[in-house]
Amino acid sequence: MRTKSLKKNKINVVTLGCSKNVYDSEVLMGQLKASGKDVVHEEEGNIVVINTCGFINNAKEESVNTILEFMQKKEDGEVDKVFVTGCLSERYKPDLQKEIPNVDEYFGTTELPLLLKALGADYKHELIGERLTTTPKNYAYLKIAEGCDRPCSFCAIPLMRGKHKSTPIEEIVIEAEKLAAKGVKELILIAQDLTYYGLDLYKKRNLAELLEALVKVDGIEWIRLHYAFPTGFPMDVLDVMNREPKICNYLDIPLQHISDSILKSMRRGTTKEKTTKLLKEFRKAVPNMTIRTTLIVGYPGETEEDYQTLKEWVKEMRFERLGCFTYSHEENTHAYNLEDDVPEDVKQERANEIMEIQSQISWELNQTKIGQEFKVVIDRKEGNYFVGRTEFDSPDVDNEVLIDATKCYLKTGEFTTVKITEAADFDLYAEVVK
Repeated sequence: MRTKSLKKNKINVVTLGCSKNVYDSEVLMGQLKASGKDVVHEEEGNIVVINTCGFINNAKEESVNTILEFMQKKEDGEVDKVFVTGCLSERYKPDLQKEIPNVDEYFGTTELPLLLKALGADYKHELIGERLTTTPKNYAYLKIAEGCDRPCSFCAIPLMRGKHKSTPIEEIVIEAEKLAAKGVKELILIAQDLTYYGLDLYKKRNLAELLEALVKVDGIEWIRLHYAFPTGFPMDVLDVMNREPKICNYLDIPLQHISDSILKSMRRGTTKEKTTKLLKEFRKAVPNMTIRTTLIVGYPGETEEDYQTLKEWVKEMRFERLGCFTYSHEENTHAYNLEDDVPEDVKQERANEIMEIQSQISWELNQTKIGQEFKVVIDRKEGNYFVGRTEFDSPDVDNEVLIDATKCYLKTGEFTTVKITEAADFDLYAEVVK
């Protein structure tokens, strides 16, 4: 019979899924630390908290496999307790309790106080902005709202995250100031939909006003916008982007598809004509803006004609950054009532073809950067290179700038000016401008 370990309790928080989950884990860790707990992120610990993702099949599979892996460690006596939280737990708690009953306890996305109690900690309301950041020290995610009111047919996020709820401007500013005091120089604003920000609190779309407040925070040099919805976009945000050098000329706007029939079935509230017009307005308002988007192929009923429309539009629009995913048939979503009729191999072929087109576009756009100078932030050193990013690139998903580490010394988290000497499809090579 296994004996209880005698080591001091150390809580290991394991994070799966998106940047919103990273943020939630950081808040959890900040609360635990404030209660005097020994807490680490994805290191060894005898108490494990798994923050799961429940968005699409691959993510759900990874979450379940991670739970099973730690249950085996519990069985083998390597860990004492395993707690599960996050989106998968919110969405499938009864099923998980039945299938993996030896998890100590399951918690949903809104049950942070209960999770803390189970870990022997108290929830402290006064800890606005107190987080243990897990990203490199120079950037941090800043969640400005939770949940989503959009009715997209394919998306399970409202089931897991609830209705849209904005965080007050003054609280976000306090959090930004605390991050800046720790040396964070880049804020990446995240929400399920940034454009909805403020509607519930201020009865108007208030993202521009929030940005005006954040640019006043000393120490912050870049503010980046992630996850904007294409309908009802507050165009005054572009005025602030143009006027304020701290706001990166960058926008992540997931468009999902462009065929009118698919957009209608997806309940996106827009058309090909309206979307194309909006993107042209973006380009006109901020001429050197980088637009990142994501697309879904293989949605129920997507014909060859729908796909060809999407493919030709990708060629025409020449997005600076683009990701393409295959449709995942999610129960309790509106689209689940439709037949998932595009075979998996066809979905994958379509996604691969879109990404090949994008790779060529990215290569062509990158060639035009050779000889140009850019301000870059250094994220890390890898092998013989310092790895940096321009304001047009988000961490983990976009282009990186590689600088030969044998020729110079650069500090992680610092900004420097470089000249691009060479360009591949998704990497730029540069030398420091003396």
